[in-house]
Amino acid sequence: MAKQQQEGRKIVAQNKKARHDYHIEDTFEAGMVLQGTEVKSLRAGRASLVDGFAEVDGHEVWLHGVHIPEYFQGTWNNHAARRKRKLLLNRAEIDKIEKRVTEKGLTIVPLSLYFKDGRAKVEIALARGKRAYDKRHAIAERTAKREAEQAIGRRLKGLE
Repeated sequence: MAKQQQEGRKIVAQNKKARHDYHIEDTFEAGMVLQGTEVKSLRAGRASLVDGFAEVDGHEVWLHGVHIPEYFQGTWNNHAARRKRKLLLNRAEIDKIEKRVTEKGLTIVPLSLYFKDGRAKVEIALARGKRAYDKRHAIAERTAKREAEQAIGRRLKGLE
């Protein structure tokens, strides 16, 4: 009897701080090599991408610093919470990432961790770090946009 495939995308964790701290230039979807207890922890919705980053080492991409806590019902062969995990990308994607990271000084950050059709995936991005004034400028733009929308809303309701 064939296994039934899950449809859709179940998000486990997102790295919202990455979009604040970096200019995102390009994104890739990658599979991950996981152990059984890691998958069970992810299915329970437990993970953190806050300190995560990826690096290219020997024509392979490795994910570091992602915290997937130990499975609470695991046994002595439970996984280490912050071990490095291999990312599954095709050769052309790895070469493209490696070339851009070495040439332009970009970094690879994880943006989200999710299940797609029952398989664990991570969305990684080639990103350039923002300066402090870039962050302040982005916050000021967001605030100005929000205030303008509120003023339009008040005007439409007849409060002004």
